[in-house]
Amino acid sequence: MKITTMKLSDLKKPEKNVRIHTEQQLKEFERSVMMFGQIRPIVVDENNVILAGNGLYDTLAAMGKDTADVYKYDNLTENQKKKLMIADNKIFSLGIENLETLNSFLEELQGDLDIPGFDEEILRQMVSEAEDITSKLSEYGTLDDNEIRSIKNASEKRERQMQTGQGEQQTVQIPVVMMHQDSMTDHSTEIGEFTFCPKCGEKIWL
Repeated sequence: MKITTMKLSDLKKPEKNVRIHTEQQLKEFERSVMMFGQIRPIVVDENNVILAGNGLYDTLAAMGKDTADVYKYDNLTENQKKKLMIADNKIFSLGIENLETLNSFLEELQGDLDIPGFDEEILRQMVSEAEDITSKLSEYGTLDDNEIRSIKNASEKRERQMQTGQGEQQTVQIPVVMMHQDSMTDHSTEIGEFTFCPKCGEKIWL
């Protein structure tokens, strides 16, 4: 594919365009061009009619640019031109974002979240909430030796009371997320039991 530089004044908008470009989209187009430059060519036919890249053309023109990188087809039938215009606008929309990778990239950017196509404040909120959740998950279920010993003692005391009929307690079984001490990142859904202390009413996980 040979890409050439052409004057914007020599390019022609098609009579009909499959894609309607919103004001917000053109604004993000401009942010992208200012940050990275033109990263893909405008595609035209032998008559310099734009087949793909109308939004980019409008953006460059609004920015006062004189030229653009262009790829020219000179051997397409009229049907092929229409198919190209339809396919170019549809295929991209079929993809979906990999949210796991997106979140990973956002964290690796370390606060540099000025990214065309996104609202910076929303991205900051996403990263902040993700960090908060990760922190809480990593802390959940982490017990030192004294805490473990205290829970075991309370459990043994509860068993003795049940055997002698002293006190009436309720044991509840619910699904909970348990964090294992040998892996602060791996977690799974398990069945956990807890009981209530007959003296203070505190919940004790078994």
